[in-house]
Amino acid sequence: MTYKLLNTLGAAAVATVVSSIAALAGPIDDRIAAGEPLRIGFSNIPIWGYPDENGDAKGFVNEIAVGILEKMGHDNVEATVTDWGGLIPGLQANRYDMITGGLYILNSRCENIAFSEPIAQSGDAFIVPAGNPKGIQTYQDILSAEAVLAAGSGYNTVEAAKKEGLTDAMIMQVPGPTEMLAAVKAGRADAAGMTYFEAAHLADSDEAVDVTDPSALPEWTLNWVGVGFRDADSDFLAEFNKALAGYIGSEEMMQTVAKYGYTESTLPGDKTTEWTCANR
Repeated sequence: MTYKLLNTLGAAAVATVVSSIAALAGPIDDRIAAGEPLRIGFSNIPIWGYPDENGDAKGFVNEIAVGILEKMGHDNVEATVTDWGGLIPGLQANRYDMITGGLYILNSRCENIAFSEPIAQSGDAFIVPAGNPKGIQTYQDILSAEAVLAAGSGYNTVEAAKKEGLTDAMIMQVPGPTEMLAAVKAGRADAAGMTYFEAAHLADSDEAVDVTDPSALPEWTLNWVGVGFRDADSDFLAEFNKALAGYIGSEEMMQTVAKYGYTESTLPGDKTTEWTCANR
């Protein structure tokens, strides 16, 4: 595979170049016809999507997306790391052709971009100080304790917290997992909400925090993950979904993502993007 990784974090020069290219970019099929690389945007979220020490795009969402592209015969891929909050705006601005990294298929997102069929399901959880001194397991626990929740800007947990009654003053929005962990460890937040995969990874790597039980949260916080595309690329997305149907859950795929903790229980089941957009 021809593979190139760009990093947009703190790189103004790269951002300028990407913006210039974006002005000339067309739909995915036009880029393929012109011999240009398919551009994948993702954020640095361990387990889901992240660059390794060699700069290669890792994480189970990236591995699944690239595996599907290979099945489609596309092996010229360029990956770009950016802030979580810049994924959807970057896709809309033609900086990327598809976005990965663990995007939940949510109604609010479906209004702005198109999603592939689900590639995984995941619940949410909190990281809390070791020993969970305030006994936080749910959003209602945070509300009752008048505690502060840290959440990533653009994360679904912001919407979930507000749905459960938390006010803006109780939600500290930060760029991502690193900042959420720092807020909890410093006592600026009493808990931080994120996917269970992220929370478990942080708790495993730092004894100062524990992860809560994802099953304690309401059923409606269970979500499904997809790959994001522009609405204009519906033809390519249809082909992507055809390849996905033959790849998802295959022995080849499961062997590839096993190292990330992706198991049969992570498979999306029978939920469709249409259902998820309407119900999440």
